[in-house]
Amino acid sequence: MIQRFLGFLILLLTFLSAATAQQSYSSSNIKLKIDKLGTLGTALYFAAHPDDENTRLIAYLANDRKYRTAYLSLTRGDGGQNLLGTEQGIELGLIRTQELLAARAIDKGEQFFSAAYDFGFSKTHDETFTFWKKDDILREAVYLIRKLQPDVIINRFPPDRRGGHGHHQASAILAKEAYEAAADPNKYPEQLKELKPWKAKRIVWNTANFGGMNNTSDDQLKVVLSDYNPLMGYSYGEVSAMSRSQHKSQGFGAAPNRGQTTEFFDHVAGEKATQDLFEGVNTTWERLGEPTKNIEQKIQDIQKKYNINHPENSIKELVELHGLMKALKPSVYRDQKLKDLEDIILSCAGIVVESIASQPNYVIGQSFNVTNEIIKRASESDVKLISIDGKSINESIPGNETKKYPSQKSADHWTQPYWLEKPNSLGKFDIEEKNFGYPENTDNPSTKFVLTVDGLQLEVEKPVEFRFVDPVDGEVYQPISVSPALTASISSSQALLKTGDKKTISLTIKNNSNNIQTGELTFNQSDGLQISPNKIEFEIPAGQSVLKSFEISNPKNTESSDVEPLINGNPVYGFKKIAYQHIPDITWFPPVNLKVKALEINNPLKKIGYIHGAGDLIPTALENIGVQVDLLNSNLLASTNLNQYDAIIIGIRAYNVSPNANQWLPILFNYVEQGGTVLAQYNVNSRMSTDKLGPYPFEINRDRVTEEDAEVTFTDPTDPVLNYPNKITEKDFEGWVQERGLYFATNIAPEYRTPLSFADKDEEQNKGSLLVANYGKGKFVYAPLAFFRQLPAGVPGATRLFVNLLAKNEKN
Repeated sequence: MIQRFLGFLILLLTFLSAATAQQSYSSSNIKLKIDKLGTLGTALYFAAHPDDENTRLIAYLANDRKYRTAYLSLTRGDGGQNLLGTEQGIELGLIRTQELLAARAIDKGEQFFSAAYDFGFSKTHDETFTFWKKDDILREAVYLIRKLQPDVIINRFPPDRRGGHGHHQASAILAKEAYEAAADPNKYPEQLKELKPWKAKRIVWNTANFGGMNNTSDDQLKVVLSDYNPLMGYSYGEVSAMSRSQHKSQGFGAAPNRGQTTEFFDHVAGEKATQDLFEGVNTTWERLGEPTKNIEQKIQDIQKKYNINHPENSIKELVELHGLMKALKPSVYRDQKLKDLEDIILSCAGIVVESIASQPNYVIGQSFNVTNEIIKRASESDVKLISIDGKSINESIPGNETKKYPSQKSADHWTQPYWLEKPNSLGKFDIEEKNFGYPENTDNPSTKFVLTVDGLQLEVEKPVEFRFVDPVDGEVYQPISVSPALTASISSSQALLKTGDKKTISLTIKNNSNNIQTGELTFNQSDGLQISPNKIEFEIPAGQSVLKSFEISNPKNTESSDVEPLINGNPVYGFKKIAYQHIPDITWFPPVNLKVKALEINNPLKKIGYIHGAGDLIPTALENIGVQVDLLNSNLLASTNLNQYDAIIIGIRAYNVSPNANQWLPILFNYVEQGGTVLAQYNVNSRMSTDKLGPYPFEINRDRVTEEDAEVTFTDPTDPVLNYPNKITEKDFEGWVQERGLYFATNIAPEYRTPLSFADKDEEQNKGSLLVANYGKGKFVYAPLAFFRQLPAGVPGATRLFVNLLAKNEKN
C-alpha cells in the first residue's frame, strides 16, 4: 500500500498543472528520461477531437518504447456538450485544450492542434470539408509532419462509415493525404524555406472494438502492450485511465485496466509491417548518418552508473554527453535530444526557477515588477546564475537556499489565445503559419534565465505566473493575463424585439489599469436600429467599473441587425475567466457586440421553474423575454408549491448527471397530473439514474439531425403546440445554429404525439425530436431539439416554439 501511494505521489508531482505547485522531476522520472535518450523514433497519432486519442497506446509508445509520441487533434472540441458548466463553442474549446494538455502531462505524449473548428456533429466527410476548408487544414498537417518527421503515423479512424461521423472520416482522409503530400516537394513549397520534405515509413489505422463495431481481426498487425512500468509505478492501462479522466467536461472518467492488452493496426500506406509498428525503422543514433558510437556508449554508461538516490552524481557525464551531441549537425533528433538532455541536467541538479508576478492581470503597455527565484537542491552541484533577461548576475547559487532577484517587465501585447485574435469562420480559425500546431500562445510574458551547470551554459525560459495561498488548496500557481486597459460586459448579447418595443441594454465598463480612464462610448449599428443615447461619456477610477445603459429599438422590424459598442472609436472586448479545479484558469477577451432580431411572439408565461442538468443558458434566455425563472433542486421540488409555476423545465442531461432523478421525477409527474406542464430536454442513453423517462414509455437512441437547415415536416399541423399561443410555420426553423437536435426518442408509446419530423440529407424522416403527451390534467414534453443552443443564440423561431411547448392550453 505504501509503495502504491509513493508511486502515485511521484507520478502526481510530475503532471500537476500550472494551477498547482511547481515540481522538478523525481529520480524515477529522470531515469525514464535518461533511458529515452538512446531511442530516436517518432509516432504521430492523428484524429479529430479531444478524447479521440488512444491514451493507452500513447503512454506505451512514449514510456515503454521510448519514442517521441505526439497527438494531433484537428479540433479543440468546440462543438461538443459540456458536462461541467454552461460554456459552449469557443469557451468549451478552451477548456478542452487544457484538458488535453493535462492528459498529455500524464501519459507523456505531446499535444498539437490544427485550426479546424469543431462546428458540431457531422455525418459525412463531404459536409465536414465544406466547413473546414480542406486544403488549409491539409497544409497545417503537412507542416506538422515535416516539422516532427514521424516514422509512423497512426489514425484513430478509417475514412469511411466505419469511422463514425464526418469529422472522424475527414481526419483519416487528411492523414493519408498529408502523409503523401509531406514527401512531395511540389506541395506547399513555401514550407521548404524552413523545413524539408518528409516521408514517414508507414501510416496505419489503430483499429478497435467499441461502440458495437469490431474492426479488429487476426490478420492485422498486433502489438502486445506490456503491463507495468516500475519507474512510473503504474501499468499503461492505469496511466491511460488517469490521462483519459482529464476529459472531465465530457464526463470521461475511466476505470484502470491492469494486465497486458493487445492493440490492432490495419495497414493504410507505406511499407507494410507484419511484426512491429516501427518495423524497418532504425531507432538508434546511427540513423543520423554520423559517427555516434561514442554517444550511444556514453548513454549506456550513464544508465549503468545512475544512482537513484543521488542523481546529481550523473551531471558530469551528462555534460560530457551534451558536448558530444552538440558536435553533430543540426537535425530534428539532435535538437530534440539536446533539449531533453538539458532538462535532465537541470533536474539532476535539483534546480527550480520561477518568475512570480504580484497580481494576476496587467494591461497592455503596463510595466510591472517580477520576483525571479532560483534554488539548487542538489547541494554539491556547481551552478552559477549568469543573467536574467539579459541583465548580468554572475553569482554562484548556494545549496538549498532560495535566491530572489527582482526585475521589471512590460506587457506589450495581450494574452488573447492566438487562434482567437481574428474572427473565425464557422469551420476554421484564422491563424498564421508561425502558430501552426501549437496548443497555446508561445509569446505570453516569460523570463529567460541563463545559468551554468558544471560549466555548461543553459537557457531556461519560464512563464511569468501569479502565486497565492488558498486556504483549502494551499499554494496555487496560475498563468497571468494581459488585458486591454478597458474591457466591458454586456447585459445580453441578444435582443429579441417585438415591433414597437424598446429594450434597455447595460454595458459595464471596467478600468483594469492603475490610472483614471476617460472616454466616449459610441456604436456601430446596422441600418434601421435606433439607439438612445448614441454617445455616452465616462470617467472611471483605477480598478473600478461603471454601468452605462442605452435604449434600443427596431422601428423598421429588421429581421437581424448588429450593434458594435466602441470605446474611443475602437472595438470593445470582454474579460472572461473560466475556472475549474482540474485545469489552470483560462482568461480570454471575447469581442463585445449585440445581435438584434425581430421577434413576433405571444408569451403568456410569467414564472418558470428550472432544474439544472449539465448546465445551459436557457434560464437567461427566458429572462430576456420577460419570464421569471426560479432554479429548483431535488430538495426544493419536495418542499415547494409547484402550482405557482406555469411550467417546469428539466435541463440538458439531467437524467445523466442527477444521481436521484428517479426520486424527483415522480414529483414532477404528479405536478403534470394535477395540471402542470413539464418539458424535459435531451439526455444521452447511458448512465441514467432513472429508467422511467416520462409518464409513458419511450427510449433514447443516438439519432440526431445535424444539418441546422434540415427541412422540417409538420406531421400534424393542427397540433396545439404548433398553434398556441404562436402559429408555428417553416419560417420558425430558419436561422437555427449547429444542429436541429440530438439523442432522439425511439420506441415511443402511442400516448405521445410527434408533431414534427426532420431528416438530414439522404436520410429517412425521424419523428423522435419532439414528444408531447397529455397526462392527467397536464402536459409532458420530451424535446431533444437543440433548444440549449438556439435560445442563447437568440433564434426567434426556436424561442416561439419553446414558449408554445411550455404554455398551457385547454387542448394541451
